[in-house]
Amino acid sequence: MQQNTHVRIGFNCTPRMTHANSKTYIIKGITNEGKTFRPSDWSERLAGVMSQFRPGGAQSGRQLSYSPWCVPRVFGDVRCVVVKSDIRSLEPMAWDFVMNFAKDNHLTVIELTDSDLHELQNSDNFKK
Repeated sequence: MQQNTHVRIGFNCTPRMTHANSKTYIIKGITNEGKTFRPSDWSERLAGVMSQFRPGGAQSGRQLSYSPWCVPRVFGDVRCVVVKSDIRSLEPMAWDFVMNFAKDNHLTVIELTDSDLHELQNSDNFKK
């Protein structure tokens, strides 16, 4: 898997609750300078802000849960946020917010292929 900033790789999988042309991105908690991003709970905070953007819209009166389109994960020892491009069609400003967060904080963003995503999810380094 390539780990360059804004790598353009095809994504042909059609996961549940996504569009056929959906793409998956990982925002890594490592800056472009190679430093660990702080605070240590940044991924949970970002995913929490994005939790209202989900299939069927926000769920009032229910316990907070992450959107399936923006979830925090740990790969190895690196905190990350997995983002589905489906957010863009639902709410373009939310997509801009999460991508600009990565850009403004100089975080590495990787576009995954279906095989990259499958490999990560099945690795010993993948933590929910």
